Amino acid sequence: MTGVFDAAVIGAGAAGMMAAAQAGQRGLRVVLLDHAEKLGEKIRISGGGRCNFTNIGTTPANFFSQNPNFCRSALAAYTPRDFIGLVERHGISWHEKHRGQLFCDDSSESIIAMLRRECDAGKVAWRMACTIKSLTRQADDFRLDTSQGEIRARQVVLATGGMAIPQLGATDFALGMARQFGLKVVEPRPALVPLTFDAQQWAPFGLLSGIALEAAVRCGSGKSRTEFLEDLLFTHRGLSGPAILQISSYWNPGEAIMLDLAPGKRLGDEWVAGKSGNRQALVSVLAALWSRRLAEQWLASEPGQDGTALGAMRLADMPDKTLRGLAERIHNWTLHPTGTAGYKKAEVMRGGVDTRGIDQKTMQTKSVPGLYFVGEALDVTGWLGGYNFQWAWASGAACGRSLHKAA
Repeated sequence: MTGVFDAAVIGAGAAGMMAAAQAGQRGLRVVLLDHAEKLGEKIRISGGGRCNFTNIGTTPANFFSQNPNFCRSALAAYTPRDFIGLVERHGISWHEKHRGQLFCDDSSESIIAMLRRECDAGKVAWRMACTIKSLTRQADDFRLDTSQGEIRARQVVLATGGMAIPQLGATDFALGMARQFGLKVVEPRPALVPLTFDAQQWAPFGLLSGIALEAAVRCGSGKSRTEFLEDLLFTHRGLSGPAILQISSYWNPGEAIMLDLAPGKRLGDEWVAGKSGNRQALVSVLAALWSRRLAEQWLASEPGQDGTALGAMRLADMPDKTLRGLAERIHNWTLHPTGTAGYKKAEVMRGGVDTRGIDQKTMQTKSVPGLYFVGEALDVTGWLGGYNFQWAWASGAACGRSLHKAA
């Protein structure tokens, strides 16, 4: 049996449900399709199960894209305060954590249920689990051949996201559809993802797996230099933690990253000025900054003097030049990642549909009238901390508000 709709939204994630709800509540006949059996799996696991649903400090500067101004219009039209208002109208309690990040007090299930109620309020038709066999354009309509029969729609919204977390069903479906309709795609890569290193070279630091500390991490130079001050985490294969996840969106293969493991300090000056009469062993001095395991491992790779391990030497006995050299290496630890932990460990995808072919106010493609892309499928990648959800809400709202009823 053929279903006829004003709009078909493919992908029942954050952006897709927002777009469907907005359009349905404006009186459009909307169908929402997803190949998954369970609704909103990525929402469900986000924020440790409490859904970091937005960040009150969201600005366009919190997003990475080859077309950085593209996100401005949608973010201005649907702000974090707009989504907070929706959350509160549904009686969902929330709290603010680190750096403007907002979480549900109870469970991310509250956000999924809210979005479902919003869609139901717009009389959105659900098709789950429903796979799309083909999507074609015929005259003024789009034809969707699905596992639940043929669907005709005047407009189609691609909201299937990116390739991050394939174990939850993520695919490159949206990118395939973009290419099918002649749109350009910015090379996709894992983002907000741990970085990995050569196994042999990393082996000494792999022993530190589980140790975390605050660090400043940067890559690039000049106008392209990017830096984050967050916690980093040592792992068996490399580095993770918020600082590394953030910088991973900006890091390109072959580039170095630089770490300051004592941000805000000037260790060389401090040690030289305070060494007189200081009988502390250097390992104890470093252990006051870091965990003792990290201090010991770091100093094990440093050259000693006269056969004496550097860590065993007293601060008072060390030459100024040696102390300043050690401090410089701590403040500017240069590493060359060999890769990332891949899409299985990535929180989002970098790259996607080239936004230079998309209308920034409506999310409609410029070359194919009636075809829209929203959310992670687009080349707009947010920082860690609720920004990608805000992009989902904003782009979904922009699209849902611009969809129109068939004449």
